[in-house]
Amino acid sequence: MNRKLVVVVLALGSLAGVYFSAVWLFESLLMPPAVSARADPEHLRLGEAFLDDLDAGRYEEALARTTPQVREALAEGKLQKIWEALAAQLGARKSRSPLRGELVGGTPVVTSTLIFGPAALDARIAVDSDGKISGFRLVPAKQSVPAPAPTPVANERFVETPFAVGEGASALEGTLTLPRGSGPFPAVVMVHGSGPHDRDETVGPNHPFRDLAHALAERGVASLRYEKRTRAHPEAFASGDFTVDEETVDDAARAVSQLRAHAGIDPQRVFLLGHSLGAMMAPRIAERAPDLAGLILLAAPARPLQDIVVEQVRYLADLDGKLDEDEREQIEQFAAQAAAVATLAGSEPAADTLLGLPARYWIDLRGYDPVATARALPQPILVVQGGRDYQVTVDGDFARWHEAFDGIARVQFAFYPALNHLMIAGAGAPEPAEYAVAGQVDTGVVEDITAFVGTAP
Repeated sequence: MNRKLVVVVLALGSLAGVYFSAVWLFESLLMPPAVSARADPEHLRLGEAFLDDLDAGRYEEALARTTPQVREALAEGKLQKIWEALAAQLGARKSRSPLRGELVGGTPVVTSTLIFGPAALDARIAVDSDGKISGFRLVPAKQSVPAPAPTPVANERFVETPFAVGEGASALEGTLTLPRGSGPFPAVVMVHGSGPHDRDETVGPNHPFRDLAHALAERGVASLRYEKRTRAHPEAFASGDFTVDEETVDDAARAVSQLRAHAGIDPQRVFLLGHSLGAMMAPRIAERAPDLAGLILLAAPARPLQDIVVEQVRYLADLDGKLDEDEREQIEQFAAQAAAVATLAGSEPAADTLLGLPARYWIDLRGYDPVATARALPQPILVVQGGRDYQVTVDGDFARWHEAFDGIARVQFAFYPALNHLMIAGAGAPEPAEYAVAGQVDTGVVEDITAFVGTAP
């Protein structure tokens, strides 16, 4: 498999490269969710003609349909390299859907879903007022039809029931997993990583939160997992202007409050379990939910998110041991956008910001230090790290948590050399392709969490 990263996108309205790797770069896809919208018929016609040209190998004709800025960025064979690399990296394409209209961060696009063997991509095309293609983005596909809620599971050890977080039309569907018995039980609220996750935090064929919920319930620990707001209500983010609180923190604090009020749950023993971005924001969530019994941080970032993004891009670009000029330029562009986070004023268009996220999102995170915030909390904390995690790393993040809490008894650490970012075992050089291989959360992680919940005061 060709592991070389390929430039595949011009950010809508400006030139801002994004990488696509052997499968996809999950944690870097923090972009605003797409919302269905009516498409301009001329945009649909132009988009179909553009994709037809690409499929037929008519790259110069395809470039002729783009703006001068796009044409310059994709000239000299770059567009051909992008398009032909998809089949080389993902296998033969199985289908290409008709274009549909969407809004992404308030920008109208037309989108076609490309189905490959292990992955599906959304090809998003923006058209300017002059009838020229002004943006072309390939991203992991979103489902055009929302997946049905998972069927609750019941066996001799636990039972699952629906549990809505919030009320009314804006509520988030969730699942409460309760051990069999009289209770009340200790419980954890699970908070997702970045991206529009479902309640199981599904990544390819893997379901880390479902694995944890069932394994913990078999050991006497209840849990609540729920659909992330960016997945359940993408229309709420159609303006492209939101903060991490609106995306993650507010719902998690609400979920903690509701779970503590449930008759089958011990309100004094409700814990927060955050993964990746959820672990990063867990100390802030604990400030909003001070009655939490403790925090469980899986793959917890300790550094600014923009620094982690740039590090991920560099790592993926260097998987084959060498960098070409295109990759160097793209890394420099990511680094420049990351550096610009420090001076964002809030009025910058999302197309000009890192990952296409709103300026308010980055400003919200800019003054937040998860480690310092955690130091001010009274609750016990368990920090769990996989040694094969290239997204949240041992040296860059886990070591910082260790240093900050060295000798502090209320903080425990668990390190697993063979585990990746999903807390699933792997081998060899870590890369995104392994996320497409089915696995389960390591039993040792489950046992550590169970022990922590059992011993916390």
